[in-house]
Formats: sequence, C-alpha cells, structure tokens
Amino acid sequence: MSQPDNDEGTPVSVKIRERIKAARKRFHANDNIAQFIQPGELELLLNEVEQKMKGVLSSLVIDTDSDHNTDNTARRVAKMYLQEVFKGRYLSGPNITEFPNAEHLNELMIVGPITVRSACSHHFCPVIGKIWIGVLPNEHTNVIGLSKYARLAEWVMCRPQIQEEAVVQLADLIQEKTQPDGLAIVMEASHYCMAWRGVKDMDSKMINSVMRGVFLKDSNLRREFLSLIPRKG
Repeated sequence: MSQPDNDEGTPVSVKIRERIKAARKRFHANDNIAQFIQPGELELLLNEVEQKMKGVLSSLVIDTDSDHNTDNTARRVAKMYLQEVFKGRYLSGPNITEFPNAEHLNELMIVGPITVRSACSHHFCPVIGKIWIGVLPNEHTNVIGLSKYARLAEWVMCRPQIQEEAVVQLADLIQEKTQPDGLAIVMEASHYCMAWRGVKDMDSKMINSVMRGVFLKDSNLRREFLSLIPRKG
C-alpha cells in the first residue's frame, strides 16, 4: 500500500472510513479492516483514540491531571483496544501454512479446549471462554498445524461482537482454509455484561455450536464429537 495521506487536517479515522466506504465494504464492530489501513496509520489512530478517550474521562468528571492513577489511562486504554483486545479488526490474519493430506487422513480430529477472549459489542465487556473444534478431513483437505487453529480463533475473537456471530466467522474461516468433509465448533463462555453489570450473575455461561457438512448429516458423528468434548461444568 502507499504511504499515509499528507492532508494533516483530516483525522486518520476519517481517511480509513472513507476508503472503506469507497470500496463499498462494511466496517461493523466484528469486521476486519486491515486492508484499508496504510503503513504508519495505526500509530496515528492510537494517538487519535487516546485524545478521544481523554474526552471521555473528562466527561466522567475524572481529574486526570491530579489523579496519579489515571494520568495515563487514556493512552493505556487506546493501546489496549488497538493492540490487544480489538487487534483482530486492525491486523491482517495470521500466516497459515497449509499442507496436502498426504496420508489421506479421514478420521475425526478434535482440537481444544482453546481459551479465547473477546468483548461484547453491546457494552464492550469481556467475553472469556473456550472453544472446541472438530474436523473430519478427506484426501483433498488441507492440513494445518494444531497451534494454527488457536491463532485463527484468537484473530477472530479479538473484536467486539456477539458469541453467535463469532463462532460462525471462525467456522467460515476454517472451512475456507481446510475444505474438510465436516466441521464442528462448540464455544462455552462467560459474559461479563451479565456478571459485572445488569443481573450480575457470575455463574451463567453461554454455549453455542456450528455444524457443517457431515456433522449435520450424520447424527452418530455429531454425538461422537460432543461426547469427546471434556467440558467441566
């Protein structure tokens, strides 16, 4: 990509947004927009978010000038959003090396539990949980390393979103990269928008699944996958 635009008066967020609109693409909370961010712009975006966060703290009537605990909070929050908890929006996907299925593997494989961290797009509260991935390959399926499933899961989950859509996004991504006969994903997570606020229920969890291919058609295979998931309460 070319270097960032030189019109200094325009906020970098506006430049990025206009590129996305010109391409007629979405920029929902759980969309990846890395292709529209030019070199050097993430640091500029970090500075912009920091300034906006200072305004939020001011509107919350927090004296960041005198309070030593919050004098650098705006910068820390901006870095947390852009470089950590929402980085799946701003960074390109992990490099995944795919290998041919030379041994013609065709038995059920399960990866998990993979610990994932996300955020509810309604309140930006944490969503912490685990994912299990079941794959039934065929002779044409691309094989990827076990750790790569965790990398793909982290990339998808590091965005503000709802759990139901996150699991579908992950399933679409793995399906595209591996082309198996069957794919099954189960996610179990705690939502802090319920535990920290609202009903303040610390024990509730949400469990949802996505089944593709033979997992939809073969009830025995589906039961085998679900029975092999070592879920604990």
